[in-house]
Amino acid sequence: MNPLHDMLFAQHERRDSPFLHLPSGETISHGAFMERVQRIGGALRAMGLEPGDRLAVQVEKSPDAIALYGACAAQGIIFLPLNTAYTPAELSYFVTDSGAKLLLADPGRAAALSDMAARAGARFETLGVAGDGSLAEAALTADPAPPVPRREGDLAAFLYTSGTTGRSKGAMLTQGNLLSNARALVDSWRFTADDVLVHALPIFHSHGLFVAINVTLLAGGSMVFLPRFDVDAVLAAIPRASAMMGVPTFYTRLLADERFDRALGGHMRVWISGSAPMLEETHHRFEARMGSRILERYGMTETNMNTSNPYAGERRPGTVGLPLPGVELRICEPGTETEVATGATGMIEVRGPNVFRGYWQMPEKTAAELRADGWFITGDLGRRAEDGYVTIVGREKDLVISGGYNIYPREIEELIDAVPGVLESAVIGVPHPDMGEGLVAVVVPEPGRVPDESVIRDTLAQRLARFKQPRLYVMAGELPRNTMGKVQKAELRRRHGAAFAEGAR
Repeated sequence: MNPLHDMLFAQHERRDSPFLHLPSGETISHGAFMERVQRIGGALRAMGLEPGDRLAVQVEKSPDAIALYGACAAQGIIFLPLNTAYTPAELSYFVTDSGAKLLLADPGRAAALSDMAARAGARFETLGVAGDGSLAEAALTADPAPPVPRREGDLAAFLYTSGTTGRSKGAMLTQGNLLSNARALVDSWRFTADDVLVHALPIFHSHGLFVAINVTLLAGGSMVFLPRFDVDAVLAAIPRASAMMGVPTFYTRLLADERFDRALGGHMRVWISGSAPMLEETHHRFEARMGSRILERYGMTETNMNTSNPYAGERRPGTVGLPLPGVELRICEPGTETEVATGATGMIEVRGPNVFRGYWQMPEKTAAELRADGWFITGDLGRRAEDGYVTIVGREKDLVISGGYNIYPREIEELIDAVPGVLESAVIGVPHPDMGEGLVAVVVPEPGRVPDESVIRDTLAQRLARFKQPRLYVMAGELPRNTMGKVQKAELRRRHGAAFAEGAR
């Protein structure tokens, strides 16, 4: 028995049904995909990989890249997907730290990476988007490999955290972690074999890989499989789709195109957003345009999905909804296990079958963030309403302490974002000679508009205590974001860290 393979990849009763609709017009069936999984599994075994070995992967999005994930699940090989933007120096850390037995990369990167892999003690092979590369060639003649026995507690993947506060940590995810989350999401979002998902996400991240793909496979549905997000391609895919998963940027870019309207997408069953907070204004613009509400949810590297707005029920803008089935959630005073009062801000902790096993070779970090009784300290600050809806306030590391007062930037950002002419904002704390930290508000204007700083200041003065009011406002064309659309406040702190230094202002 191999739970992950058996539930996701062994869809015998749906062998002839479509799985991937490609930009070329080609369709790959579930059966053909399963055969590719077995062939790639055979090639990996012939290259010497055994259950428990780590396989580091930096390849472009392709059907074979997903089949590789399936092959690892079937063969008990721990899958380690890596951002395609990582440099050789960054990859060296991940390969060395994980003890990867093999590094797989795009053929075009062989010259840059093969020597690095050798120094890290890993074999180097290639896999291209056009079915090329040494692994693809080996799979053509490899004997199909049947799945090896695995248990739900066996490791299935490593996902490395972003490392904004130190060395990146390898989150160890088990077969049971991935399966339990896929089951909860299929049930909560009501996915079936009739669903066609627009997939324009990267697949080196849990959203595009373990959410979108696992849900589609478990339900037996299909995907319009796009290499990346492109407005024209997504608009062309929507008429034959029933669902879409994306980050907030996807939706703001679609809303900026007049072709995106109810006539085009009014038939869609569900629109899902995550990986970064969505502005309430985007929610309202979408509803006015499309006649339906986006379903926002909340997850993270170590847990996959934790909460979701309901499929049937109120999808409340500004919140991430309710805990998923099987997931417990509590909000505690930071540094304690004392739960805060309803509506108060505190540290979000979660417990359930989705929570990872710990950080690879970092027992101290694991002990600091994963309690012995299974509660994971997320690092996210939030509050919970009387009816259970959860609102994310920000990351603990984004908490600002000014003059001895704790300040939660999200409270300030929500007020700034509501001022006419403001598209979005980010509030950060940077060193201040008197207060310890001083507040800087980085404000992005709406296109063609210039918000009045005095109006922003007056608005905040009426609503917030003086210590919560930014000392400095900076207008910017955009906020720095990572590939999944999350605002990079560490980068903003770097840019504006000297704002209150002597002589700076």
